[in-house]
Amino acid sequence: MKDEYYCPMHCEGDKTYSEPGNCPVCGMHLVKKGEEGKKLSPLPMIRKTRKAPVAATGDQYYCPMLCEGDKKYPEPGNCPVCGMHLVKEEKFTPSHSHKHDTGEDKAYKQMLRRFWIAAGLTLPILVLSMGEMVGLNFSHYVSPAIIGWGQFLLSVPVVFYSCGDFFTRGYRSIVTWKPNMWTLITLGAGSAFVFSVVALLFPAIFPEQFKTHGSVHLYFEAATVILTLILLGQVLELKAHGRTSGAIRALLNLVPPQATVIKHGTEKIVPLEHVMVNDIIRIKPGEKIPVDGIIISGSSTVDESMITGEPVAVEKTLNSPVTGGTINRTGSFDMRAMKVGSETLLAQIIDMVNKASRSKAPIQNLADKVAGYFVPAVCIIAVLTFIVWAVWGPEPAYVFAFANAVTVLIIACPCALGLATPMAIMVGTGRGASAGILVKEAKVIEELQKVNVLVIDKTGTITEGKPSLKSIRSIGSFGNEEILTMAASLEAKSEHPLAEAITRRATEQRLPLKDVKNFNSITGSGISGEIDGLKVLVGNLKLVEHSGLSVSKDILNEVEQAQSNGETIMFVIIDGNLAGYVSAADPIKSSSRDAINGLQKAGLKVIMLTGDNKNTAKRVATELQLDGYEAEFLPGDKLNKVVELQRQGNVVAMAGDGINDAPALAKANVGIAMGTGTDTAIQSAGVTLVKGDLKGILRARNLSRSVMKNIRQNLFFAFIYNAIGIPIAAGIFYPLFGLLLSPMLAALAMSLSSVSVIGNSLRLRSEEI
Repeated sequence: MKDEYYCPMHCEGDKTYSEPGNCPVCGMHLVKKGEEGKKLSPLPMIRKTRKAPVAATGDQYYCPMLCEGDKKYPEPGNCPVCGMHLVKEEKFTPSHSHKHDTGEDKAYKQMLRRFWIAAGLTLPILVLSMGEMVGLNFSHYVSPAIIGWGQFLLSVPVVFYSCGDFFTRGYRSIVTWKPNMWTLITLGAGSAFVFSVVALLFPAIFPEQFKTHGSVHLYFEAATVILTLILLGQVLELKAHGRTSGAIRALLNLVPPQATVIKHGTEKIVPLEHVMVNDIIRIKPGEKIPVDGIIISGSSTVDESMITGEPVAVEKTLNSPVTGGTINRTGSFDMRAMKVGSETLLAQIIDMVNKASRSKAPIQNLADKVAGYFVPAVCIIAVLTFIVWAVWGPEPAYVFAFANAVTVLIIACPCALGLATPMAIMVGTGRGASAGILVKEAKVIEELQKVNVLVIDKTGTITEGKPSLKSIRSIGSFGNEEILTMAASLEAKSEHPLAEAITRRATEQRLPLKDVKNFNSITGSGISGEIDGLKVLVGNLKLVEHSGLSVSKDILNEVEQAQSNGETIMFVIIDGNLAGYVSAADPIKSSSRDAINGLQKAGLKVIMLTGDNKNTAKRVATELQLDGYEAEFLPGDKLNKVVELQRQGNVVAMAGDGINDAPALAKANVGIAMGTGTDTAIQSAGVTLVKGDLKGILRARNLSRSVMKNIRQNLFFAFIYNAIGIPIAAGIFYPLFGLLLSPMLAALAMSLSSVSVIGNSLRLRSEEI
């Protein structure tokens, strides 16, 4: 069978080639089918132990301009579309979390070295070409031809070594018909260099207008200065870009490189990657917690600010959860590792920030669309500039025409336009992560600022989600202990917040839980199962009615009174008879009132949707002065309410934490999940609040506004810069003021415009949200 080769970038999909070589689109070396593993670094083996899976993929790189969206590349290099240097994706890998020499650092050092070589050679070229202006007239000692050859020899390393890949990028953009900034640089600087080489070799073919004292004026200094300044811009961009991923690197460095594991009663310090699920880890005062787990002995206060954004240390006691990357403050405790490696909260945060920073906001479509027409338009303007100056310009007309056309090409490079959105998104998502706000994709940031209606769940969102059992009421022949035992045995298989309160009380009273058969969850009503041959149901009043049972007026009055005090009632039905009920109360979070008040002041209408009874819902809504509420809502009802609000022209955000909230979270314009909630809710939402606090919604909205404001500023800088720069470069002000812009100044301005956009984006790192 004949060998087949394919491009690892998949530039042309699944197209294969019969001969080895380079991809005709991106230039990457073709890979032989069946030898993929030999082309990539081998993946580290995962030991078959109790350790949770750790990401085993090799390094991956992506384009900071997001030319191909979320596409990633297996090797460092340049983007095959725009030519920008590919950026390494910062990943959580325990064994590498403390390495600081990243791909960006290496690329920056390499680019800096090339810049200094270019600068060192460009300076003598400038002296040779413009020395006469400062009293250094070399023509008294050597002929103009020798000076020209000296400039040529010095410029060759600048053009072909230091800046050679600029022309490779430009050539690729032309042959693939994907014009970009490198197209303009190649045409501008390349024209100046080629013109000078031809003039040096064949001066006789040029008209007299191009000659001074019998020699054609050369542009080696213009070409090399332009390229060196562009190279300086690339150095500054790489340096600044390294800072944009600072939030991710800061998160990576939160994890200690090793942990103190207790084995057979003795302490043993092991590398972090050797920690396994269920290992017992000892945490001493001042130490960073290495993985997620629960405290099994001891107590302390833990600083969780780097994960949640909250500065106050949190009290931790027996069975309290602790998160990897947080800092133990005062006491010492032992913890059991529950999640390690890529399963930890910190690893998931880093993964989410990575994905969000590589996604496109809808506003970027405007920049992409403009850029698609921009480069051809600039080329046309450059041609028209040459024609106008050649026909109507002062003598030497062709010299003016050539210089101004090159200046137009150089100053119009759309790098700043391309960087405007992705840089702000990258820095903004990192800033959000440091404040406990995880954004799944960039479009959520843009959408969040438009939200005018916030729909929130009650349990676990407004309230703590940790109810405590208030009372047990026997109605029939079963006693309180029997009712609690049956309810707790059944609820032990449920994920409802009330379940924990019931089972916790049974544990406190040392009541043994019984085996349950045929367990079933009845959506919106309760749960059922068989215990000791008896059918047991636990649920709300709807469940009682659906079972064909009735509740006396006295009991209903009791229930309504309890509900008006904020208690939730769960009826217990045993063997077809109403046995009694249990009541539990879920306190409102201390931060909910201020958060809701702040959201309302920001112009949002806040509506609560809950599956709880009307009395409890009314009490919560009244206490918090909500704009509206609906009670006894099933998951489908919540979804329908979101759809109804959207049909009314509202932009709806939905905040929730349970499985029953997932459909509404997915349907809302912006789904906001509480990090303390279920995985299903988190996966359905576009934003996750690590702390599970409504104040986080206000911070997320503030972040959205700051990022979008920053993007609009960046786009303004890019558009206004070109709107002013191109006409000046074309010489529109020359007839009035004698003002012209040299190609070298145009190159400096172009580089600084990109750096200004990055600098503006970096301000988001210190933005107050």
